[in-house]
Amino acid sequence: MVEQHTPRSLIVTFYGAYGRAFPGPVPVSALVRLLGAAGVDAPSVRSSVSRLKRRGFLLPARTGDRAAGYELSGEARRLLEDGDRRIYGTTRPPESQEWLLAVFSVPEQERAKRHLLRSRLAGLGFGAVAPGVWIAPAQWDGETRHTLERLHLTPYVELFRGAHLGFAPTAESVSRWWDLAALAKQHEEFLDLHEPALRALQTGTAAPTPEAAYRGYLLALDTWRRLPYADPGLPRALLPADWPGDRSAAVFAELHERLRDLGAGFVEL
Repeated sequence: MVEQHTPRSLIVTFYGAYGRAFPGPVPVSALVRLLGAAGVDAPSVRSSVSRLKRRGFLLPARTGDRAAGYELSGEARRLLEDGDRRIYGTTRPPESQEWLLAVFSVPEQERAKRHLLRSRLAGLGFGAVAPGVWIAPAQWDGETRHTLERLHLTPYVELFRGAHLGFAPTAESVSRWWDLAALAKQHEEFLDLHEPALRALQTGTAAPTPEAAYRGYLLALDTWRRLPYADPGLPRALLPADWPGDRSAAVFAELHERLRDLGAGFVEL
């Protein structure tokens, strides 16, 4: 598998990892330098920033010395804050028998909202129980509420918390609600791409340079941050015995520990 990192995705990843800590808007010149270190050329940075501005993720602003820059919108900050618990969580959530159930009905004349609702629930890691009935671990109720409120979809949805009472064993039902083989493959691909880099760090005699640490961390995070949404942290007892998710989470956690702060030295130059 060849790893693909789009300029727009890398910019979002940068703001999630480092941009929020900037003392004010991030200058355009800094974005060009920092994304350039990850292999993105200046025209691609500028065009991707423009797209993110049109989407309302970034807002144009002037830095303290009046240079052109960009800062996160309020909505973008909420998105990143909601993502922190999933992306940077280093331990599996406590085992729980509680589930979050989203039951929705959208009129035919508003079918575009039905498609949006399904895609956003899928993006939050929900599995499909039946048409109009989707399920996720209960710990994601807050993020689900924020997402539905932000997209003005609450009139079409009812949310419930509760236990699975049957009739099939819960592990068997989970294997229908989620494509566990596809999720396992995503974890394995992450490991194939980034576990060798961790082994090199563990056996190396010298720490990487700040630039190398920044680049390695940004690329690893850009790959990893999608996984906790595809795999919503299903209870371990309901997953196959050889589940690779625990290992991929441990690899990312150690890369985060070894590279994130060291890479910040390159960001701050």
